[in-house]
Amino acid sequence: QATNEATPTSSDTEQPFSHLNHQGDGVSMVDVGHKAVTRRIATARSSVIFPPEVLSAFQLLTSQDKGRRSSEMIGPKGPIFETAKIAGIMAAKKTSDLIPLCHPLPLDRVNIDIQLIDNRAIIECECRVTHKTGVEMEALMGASVAALTIYDMVKAVSHRVEIGSTVLVGKSGGK
Repeated sequence: QATNEATPTSSDTEQPFSHLNHQGDGVSMVDVGHKAVTRRIATARSSVIFPPEVLSAFQLLTSQDKGRRSSEMIGPKGPIFETAKIAGIMAAKKTSDLIPLCHPLPLDRVNIDIQLIDNRAIIECECRVTHKTGVEMEALMGASVAALTIYDMVKAVSHRVEIGSTVLVGKSGGK
């Protein structure tokens, strides 16, 4: 039976905020059931800025391995950057437990790199997944918790340590 009513287009039915209902007063997890499973990668960056007293209080190690420079700060609690990497990886794996509307994802890989450049620890967290939804929140969570862990491990020396901005620097896959 034919009707004269127009069929809504996808642009008529799309929500500006995917987690809100049409009235804007209810939240739900986005339905990704119709999406294709694809390889998705996201990278986030954060930084920790150290005052001079922090840099002078800890043993600083740098090394070259296969043309790649590696940095580490050693303190009474142990290797600061390695501990932060472990914390960031654990956090990326637990993102959906902490961010209410995130889908739990079976991460294929999480890699965290931390470089000491002048008085800054630059943290990069790359997450990979083969799934129906992106992995940006996991990368942001990993970089953020790595930065917080560094702060925790050096705060006894100075509370002037600053955590810089955490940003998504890249993503691929999906749509």
